[in-house]
Amino acid sequence: MRFTVIDLLTKKKQGSKITMLTAYDYPFASIVDEAGIDMILVGDSLSMVFQGNESTLPVTMEEIIYHTKIVSKATKRAMVVADMPFMSYQISKEEAVRNAGRLIKEAYAQAVKLEGGREILNQVKAITEAEIPVIGHIGLTPQAVLRMGGYKLQGKHPEQAKRIKEDALMLQDAGAVAVVLEVIPSELAKEITESLEIPTIGIGAGPFCDGQVLVLHDLLGLFEKFTPKFVKKYANLREHILKALNQFRDEVEKGLFPDKEHSF
Repeated sequence: MRFTVIDLLTKKKQGSKITMLTAYDYPFASIVDEAGIDMILVGDSLSMVFQGNESTLPVTMEEIIYHTKIVSKATKRAMVVADMPFMSYQISKEEAVRNAGRLIKEAYAQAVKLEGGREILNQVKAITEAEIPVIGHIGLTPQAVLRMGGYKLQGKHPEQAKRIKEDALMLQDAGAVAVVLEVIPSELAKEITESLEIPTIGIGAGPFCDGQVLVLHDLLGLFEKFTPKFVKKYANLREHILKALNQFRDEVEKGLFPDKEHSF
């Protein structure tokens, strides 16, 4: 059975933790799905971990649609959430609804995620009214990296913390079904989580959120450019892959592969 918005809200009520990971291709999405992860985010983080860009800003709608369609094919249980890329929803609510609709209709996503608070409430409301579930995203919002001056802790100062709390409530009122809290103090995340009826999903927001999300390539040790403080590496697959590739190279160069067993 597919994990749905009803399951998401039920977990919040029951106090059960929600799990979410990114995936961008068929093999990884199918493994994440088989592992019983509740939600798969086709994140614009693919810009960095998949395309090698310096930020999430270059990703296009066509690229998100392409990756979401592949992930959707690979999954049977997890809810597939598609990130709305930079400038796909900021211009107008009409454009936001059109692009969100494409992610549902063409890429088979079950929800979309938008970054921002009060400045995108009209878009969140309009997309929700078009019967598309919306997940909010506040705190450190990577699409605002240029304005923020880098990937920095948000909500440390009282005024900023107050604004983030207000934005969370506003997103809930606009119809969001959950909200991602990124790189904010644990106590602030706790206050927000307790004040909302919808779930919070943390990334660098401490243990008090209703769920947690990580970028799969960070968790598996496949992305080496930088490792944020909040990332726990559960494996170092890069080392294992390098070892296998080096062995292949050596065996080919020495004439050991293919051998009789691997020949016709």
